[in-house]
Amino acid sequence: QVMLVESGVVLVQSGGSLTLSCAASRLTSIYWTIGWFRQAPGKEREGISAISLSDNSTYYIDSVKGRLTISRDHAKDTVYLQMNNLKPEDTAVYYCAASLEIEDPPPKAVIADDYSYWGHGIQVTVSS
Repeated sequence: QVMLVESGVVLVQSGGSLTLSCAASRLTSIYWTIGWFRQAPGKEREGISAISLSDNSTYYIDSVKGRLTISRDHAKDTVYLQMNNLKPEDTAVYYCAASLEIEDPPPKAVIADDYSYWGHGIQVTVSS
């Protein structure tokens, strides 16, 4: 059973930065894609970034390009999401998820239905 655990700083001021970690276990195939999602209060879950573990190719939705960086540490089986210039509207529960269904990297979207394994999520609050 694949397990994903998110961790990181959970409270930051507007304009600040933080890095979330997603520690993965039992990802025995190189063909996994790890995605980051977020769900703000009163809004639907939104896929924001993904990384293919086969070639480290990445994807970002337009609204976060230039502010977010997804990366991975192969030795630690951990995927990171660095977020810069944070805004109050970035306040959300952030989830990482794993998928074996995404072929032909780089990822071209981050769609929740493609992901079979999910972390429990971590609340990130950006204060104004």
